[in-house]
Amino acid sequence: MKQLEGKTAAITGAASGIGLACAKRLIEAGATVVLIDRAGDQLRAICEDLGPQAKPLVVDLLDGAQVSAMPKEIEALVGPLDIFHANAGAYVGGAAAEGDPDQWDRVLNLNVNAAFRCVNAILPGMIGRRSGDILFTSSVAGVVPVVWEPVYTASKFAVQAFMHATRRQVSQHGIRMGAVLPGPVVTALLDDWPKEKMEEALANGSLMQPQEVAEAVLFMVTRPRGVVIRDLVILPNSVDL
Repeated sequence: MKQLEGKTAAITGAASGIGLACAKRLIEAGATVVLIDRAGDQLRAICEDLGPQAKPLVVDLLDGAQVSAMPKEIEALVGPLDIFHANAGAYVGGAAAEGDPDQWDRVLNLNVNAAFRCVNAILPGMIGRRSGDILFTSSVAGVVPVVWEPVYTASKFAVQAFMHATRRQVSQHGIRMGAVLPGPVVTALLDDWPKEKMEEALANGSLMQPQEVAEAVLFMVTRPRGVVIRDLVILPNSVDL
């Protein structure tokens, strides 16, 4: 029997990168997955390729009203939700003295505010059912300050703090919360990396593939219900942290 047979999941930022890899892996494990993204045409094409276990839901996570409406739309597609993965995010690096605060606002709104709003919207249903898993895609930058990305690091520290505190509130309702904290992964988020840093990382094997994060997520949500993987840090073996 597949590990997630009969389970339902929803993943934000699912049209590419880690979100898409996680959707594919959960579907392989038997789950029916709602793929959430703002890229509607791309999302629908992906779900058509993935088959009937993949359901597209177009949401702009920076629109609070759309996020608030999301749980009902998810339930209309797949029924009660077992797993919610707050994966969508954006990246910004560079020196704090030279950054663009408008760009910082977008990154912080997506990585922090939108993620928190999603959890706020999803939790009441899970509390009512006294069951559920909520995961965040965090980052090793959420536990180790990274000198070349202070704003991104701050956003992931915020995710960690919110997750740890909220997990303690909802564990009594049978809900598990955790975060997967990868090191550098080959996704579009790294497009803003300095060229020389990217070339160095590719050459020395210090980048992971999204599929490796997806395997970690599957591990987290398939533990016995009495066990929670609160934080799962995964790094390329060549990264010295």
